[in-house]
Amino acid sequence: MTTHILSEASPLVSAAELRTRLDGARPPVLLDVRWQLGGPDQRPAYAAGHLPGAVFVDLDHELAGPVGDGTEGRHPLPDTEAFGAVMRRAGVGAGTPVVVYDGGLGWAAARAWWLLRWTGHTAVQVLDGGLAAWTAAGGPVTTDVPAPVEGDFKPTPGALGLLDSDAAAALARTGVLLDARAGERYRGEVEPIDRVGGHIPGALSAPTTENVTADGLFLAPAELRSRFAALGAAEGAPVGVYCGSGVSGAHEVLALEVAGIPAALYAGSWSQWSSDPSRPVATGPDPL
Repeated sequence: MTTHILSEASPLVSAAELRTRLDGARPPVLLDVRWQLGGPDQRPAYAAGHLPGAVFVDLDHELAGPVGDGTEGRHPLPDTEAFGAVMRRAGVGAGTPVVVYDGGLGWAAARAWWLLRWTGHTAVQVLDGGLAAWTAAGGPVTTDVPAPVEGDFKPTPGALGLLDSDAAAALARTGVLLDARAGERYRGEVEPIDRVGGHIPGALSAPTTENVTADGLFLAPAELRSRFAALGAAEGAPVGVYCGSGVSGAHEVLALEVAGIPAALYAGSWSQWSSDPSRPVATGPDPL
């Protein structure tokens, strides 16, 4: 398994470092956010074994709002007060360190990380490589369900950049807008989920799968900086990200954060953009 050293300031935490911190005087709150796009509910997987002390959080119902008529995308942002209540029930406090993890893909964990950061929590990290990295490192799992003391976290939205459709369209013309979906969806060759295939005119293809190694760990910061610099996303450039519904896009925002590049998320993403027939659609390998 490929490894690299993560600093305490990193938005990522390694399995080895997390084991040390869980045995320390100020262990973090653990959130299990396993999820599969179009797949079964992951609560049974959580019940079968999870990190000791971890609380399960459901992405579709607790890290996203109701879909409604679909014009806000497949995973609209949750009501902030409802999200805050979910986090408090999980034991999250204003000054409590939080570590989120999923089954290893990192998308769902990144969604939880982004929501906490966007709503003002500053001490949140993603377990690099997720549950797979934890078990590979010899970390224990349990079937015991914790009963955490309620936290006092109160969300204050706006700490990270957030784009709507108009702002995403403008950024594609004036800055760098990255499309985190698979290349074939960007090009419009296939579209298994949304109304139409293709991409936002001016957006650049940057599949989020290229942010990680074969074993699911994030590339080293220098490698990520090089990857994004080749796309024009360097320090100082306005950068935004979108995906299908704001989940894997959060993973790309996280990768950019690891690289030291701030980026805004278009949370509605392609599912919102493509639901509006008046929005232009580009196809093929070129941005325009």
